[in-house]
Amino acid sequence: MEFPKIYNTYFLAVVSTIGGMLFGFDISSMSAIIGTEQYVNYFNDPHGIVQGAIGSALAAGSVVGALFAGPLSDKVGRRDAIFLACLWWLVGTAIQVACNGYGMLIAGRILNGVCVGITSSQVPVYLAEIAKKEKRGSIIVIQQLAIEWGILIMFFVGYGCSFIDGDASFRTAWGIQFVPAVLLMLGIPFLPRSPRWLAKVGREDKAIDILARIQAHGKVDDPLVVAEWEEITTILAAEREAPYSGWRRFIKNGMWRRTFAGMSVQAWQQLSGANVMTYYVVYVFQMAHLCGNINLISSGVQYALFIIFTSIVFFFIDKTGRRPLLIYGAIGMGICQFVVGGVLGSYGSYVPGGVGGNENVIIQVSGSPSHVVIAFSYLLIIVYALTLAPVAWVYAAEVWSLETRATGMALASVANWLFNFALGLFVPPAFHNISWKTFVIFGVLCFGAAIQAFLFYPETARKSLEEIEKLFSKGGPRPWNTRPGDSLLDEKIAQVAELQQKGEPVGEKFGSTSHTEG
Repeated sequence: MEFPKIYNTYFLAVVSTIGGMLFGFDISSMSAIIGTEQYVNYFNDPHGIVQGAIGSALAAGSVVGALFAGPLSDKVGRRDAIFLACLWWLVGTAIQVACNGYGMLIAGRILNGVCVGITSSQVPVYLAEIAKKEKRGSIIVIQQLAIEWGILIMFFVGYGCSFIDGDASFRTAWGIQFVPAVLLMLGIPFLPRSPRWLAKVGREDKAIDILARIQAHGKVDDPLVVAEWEEITTILAAEREAPYSGWRRFIKNGMWRRTFAGMSVQAWQQLSGANVMTYYVVYVFQMAHLCGNINLISSGVQYALFIIFTSIVFFFIDKTGRRPLLIYGAIGMGICQFVVGGVLGSYGSYVPGGVGGNENVIIQVSGSPSHVVIAFSYLLIIVYALTLAPVAWVYAAEVWSLETRATGMALASVANWLFNFALGLFVPPAFHNISWKTFVIFGVLCFGAAIQAFLFYPETARKSLEEIEKLFSKGGPRPWNTRPGDSLLDEKIAQVAELQQKGEPVGEKFGSTSHTEG
């Protein structure tokens, strides 16, 4: 049975990015629960390395998922790889709901992580390969928005479930995680395959047909379709003539520049420390003298700010470009980290045994200093939502060639998840052992991210995926000399249109392609 396909790129983005919502659900399935009495009592007050292992289990599974996401995506396609990932999520969620101790909880989160590792790497690839160059950034930003909506929805689900007595409280919250996975599995059959993946596997007629339906309402002789297809086939042919294969493709012949850019931008997203505010925001606000329901509600406000400001960046990311957002965003976040750490270090009081018995939180401020900590925690999330949070996913999906994109984005995701895992494991004991100095470390790392973005990341906004290859080639422009736009594809479109007006042929594949569902 062949399902009818929908070709509106925003619809495709909304459905496919439910995969990002799974990531958001899992984040809040812990952050909204870890401070509740039901969780603390049932799991015997997990803290330090135990809580770190529970928190980082998702990232550990995501590393595994990302490692085989590339080969899987190249074999079955971007769309079907996302569908298969959901099966891991269903199993992992079932184990979490049925867990009888933190061993099963960690196992279930690892299996959920396998799903997230696949979806977080292949959804951006799918979106990058179907979007027009002028809208590619905003389309991929929908992935980050989906993550944030997942965080917000699940956070308040967890908050509501906190009023349920006993272990049914967190089991109910974790059981809700079945819902987005089922919705994604129901929606995927209505999505077309990536035209670039179809070209890669030799299904050219169907690739052209889907490209035309997405970009030009089905007109296969549209100048945009003709010019873009010519770029795709030219670059694909050149890649296949390259002397290197396997993993050497990611290092040799200048490819190390793209590998370095894609993996490092994802690593910096984690090393900025902003996800500390999402995973362990309850702990941070306990340091600021918030407790109980006020803490949970204040944390929910933070997640709402996340959504509001990422929604704003949706409208200008393709105009401002990637470089300014990465550079100035990292600087702004670094300042916020220094302020939070400085205030806690200057005005904080040591609390023996931890705040409210929580050994992860051993320092606390009150009065005006606590207001500063809360304000700059919010400001950190606002800056992150406007810059590194969405742009890191966009940039990492853009820098690869067609032959390497699925595995390359998977490598970038591995970098993200490795540091996510390390920080998830590191932060609770860091809060316990060095408290406020944790924020100072993240502040230094943010400034390191800004320096690297300035020196090594060329501008990719409003350029075709095939053009971006030239930015990373030997002899390409210096990153600080690049800017949004200046696309050669626009010139090719004009040339095709001129040839068509003269009645000259523009390619044997065009004008006779049959319309088939993909």
